[in-house]
Amino acid sequence: MPELQVVLPDESAAMPPERLVELAIAAEQLGYGTAWLPDHLLPPGEFGPTYGGVYEPLVTIGYLAARTTRIRFGTSVLVLPLRSPYVVAKQAATLHRLSGERIVLGIGAGWAEAEFAAVGAVFEERGRRTDESLGIIRDLFEGRDRGGVFEPAVRAPLPVMIGGTTGPALRRAARYGDEWQGLGLDGAGFAAAVEKLRSYGDRPVRVGTRLDWSAGEPDPVVAMAHELADAGAETVAVSFGDESGALERMTRFHALFTAGFTAGFTAGFTAGFTAGFTAG
Repeated sequence: MPELQVVLPDESAAMPPERLVELAIAAEQLGYGTAWLPDHLLPPGEFGPTYGGVYEPLVTIGYLAARTTRIRFGTSVLVLPLRSPYVVAKQAATLHRLSGERIVLGIGAGWAEAEFAAVGAVFEERGRRTDESLGIIRDLFEGRDRGGVFEPAVRAPLPVMIGGTTGPALRRAARYGDEWQGLGLDGAGFAAAVEKLRSYGDRPVRVGTRLDWSAGEPDPVVAMAHELADAGAETVAVSFGDESGALERMTRFHALFTAGFTAGFTAGFTAGFTAGFTAG
């Protein structure tokens, strides 16, 4: 069974911070393994379904980690070329130490050209800057000299997750990532993306993807999660829409997915046992 994960709804500027805390605690109690927070610095449109990240994700993770004990927290995804890699590494390593080593640094190159222009970053250079920054972060996390003292040192692995399904993103995941997260993929698309990722290198990379259930009935989303699990997804992250219905959907999805997975395992085990017993 893959690890179920949740994408916290950070799209409303009017949402009180305590609501995020409630959802993070509920996710931990339900058994979700990781909670992700989105990121945008200065998007060209209102925060909402397209642009998440009202609360800066790394700062918010510190707030949420202090109110929980087991669940991991990560960024899905931090737009790295808009930031200094040295500052990002320092923030992530500090959060990792303070949270009891529960942080995943999720990285992406970004896609909103207007946002790059708004903050004075060059959109056309985002791929190169992302790769260069990941090299710096990897060096700092792994104790290599970058011209100064880096503390707090990373004592336990601090996973780097690379998000995206483009060729450059998959190559980046193979080179720098400990984890990879796709988006908007069915089982066949997921399997093809993973095959391509594996073709770029033999580093072990944990693979997963994101789904959305913000409206309608859960059955299609639960069925797709099972399809992705059958295709080899080791993690399945779900966004449950705005905060008004997120808790109910998060609770319902976990129960339905787990029950279906357990039922399938039990049926398979019983069939296999019966066939073996009959043959014997």
